[in-house]
Amino acid sequence: MAQETVGRQENKMGVMPINKLLITMSLPMMISMLVQALYNIVDSIFVSQINEYALRAVSLAFPIQSLMIAVSVGTAVGINAFLSKTLGEKQYEKANVIATNGIFIEVVSALVFALVGLFASKPFFMSQTEISQVQEYGVTYLTICCGAGVGIFLQTSFERILQSTGKTIYTMITQGTGAVVNLILDPILIFGYFGLPSMGVAGAAIATVTGQIVAATLAIIFNLKCNKEIHLSFKGFRPNLHLIGQIYKVGAPSIVVQAIGSVMTYGMNLILAAFGAAQTVFGVYFKLQSFIFMPVFGLNNGMVPIIAYNYGAGKRERVIQTVKSSILFAVGIMLAGLVVMELFPAQLLGFFNATEELLVIGVPALRTICLSFCFAGYCIVVGSVFQALGNGVYSMVVSIARQLCVLLPVAYLLSLSGNVDMIWWAFPIAELMSLSMSTFFLVKIYRNIIQHIGKTPELS
Repeated sequence: MAQETVGRQENKMGVMPINKLLITMSLPMMISMLVQALYNIVDSIFVSQINEYALRAVSLAFPIQSLMIAVSVGTAVGINAFLSKTLGEKQYEKANVIATNGIFIEVVSALVFALVGLFASKPFFMSQTEISQVQEYGVTYLTICCGAGVGIFLQTSFERILQSTGKTIYTMITQGTGAVVNLILDPILIFGYFGLPSMGVAGAAIATVTGQIVAATLAIIFNLKCNKEIHLSFKGFRPNLHLIGQIYKVGAPSIVVQAIGSVMTYGMNLILAAFGAAQTVFGVYFKLQSFIFMPVFGLNNGMVPIIAYNYGAGKRERVIQTVKSSILFAVGIMLAGLVVMELFPAQLLGFFNATEELLVIGVPALRTICLSFCFAGYCIVVGSVFQALGNGVYSMVVSIARQLCVLLPVAYLLSLSGNVDMIWWAFPIAELMSLSMSTFFLVKIYRNIIQHIGKTPELS
């Protein structure tokens, strides 16, 4: 064991120049997440060809799908940060046990959502719309996505294990392959090509879960064959409650942060129910904005293990430089998205077979909501910095304040005007608040943690 530890070379996260490292770590993730965003958009484009009710059903299903992603990714964030810090501290055997416990809790989470899909889909849709066709489409779609959703949980956990050791190129392959499988299967299963029956929204759901399962399978193979720093074995496995608690110490706030987004989306759908196609517009916006936000999330996925590793290794300047570079890159991406959405809203909506009503509501909606992009890139990166340094609760507080204490109440108050165009201003208003709180907590975490990294504690 001693020879194995001595023989290990310093991980590139501790020695490579930061900008090069950040690009190396993040670019594969950004590309793969762009592909994911693309297939989410294309998925909805295909569904919109059925009819607007089918598109609305898929849009209304988003809060539950988002909650699944929140639990799977949030748990994986905890695994990633804990693993990276442990590897930075050179505790390799502990890292192996962390990884196996992380996979275990992801599988348990998948089983819980399978039950949600079976028993909660119908009441969930009935609470949002009285249109029976939308309910029927939605229940079919969501039951399949939840019931066969184990792929997304395994995919995220095994991909984060790869990321924690700096092997992000493999995650690009897994996510890209899953996305391509989804893209190929979507038209085949939705419209019934090559002799297969036309399955409609059920086909879209089957294409989605199949892509996830393929990606998960590849991620498992890459970990077993190519990830030499982590050795996975479930022989004699027993859950380690202490390590699981440590994973959730970072992961739970991340889960809550993302789950709050599901609550916000559900609440907005209830507010928008009285404004015709506004629910569909809101769903389309989320598909479009993912194409802008996903690269920033990919940047974050590359940033978190760099910060966590160098935090564990006591390298303060590398932590600070990583934060600065990440903010700069994220703000640039978001400003590019702002320009596109301001200049071409009608063209973007046109991809979704937009009716005249959809365009009338959607064009001002996109132009107003995207003003929040001015601040969103900074806030997203800073929130992930909190998580990487073991203070994910700050992200949770900011997210709760932004989405539940500001966005939803402001949207409801603006809806009382009877003018749907006013509702969209709740988004930039809420983002301004997020900017203020994120900066406050960043200053606090710098004083309490960052400036002390690598310093030897004084003896009393």
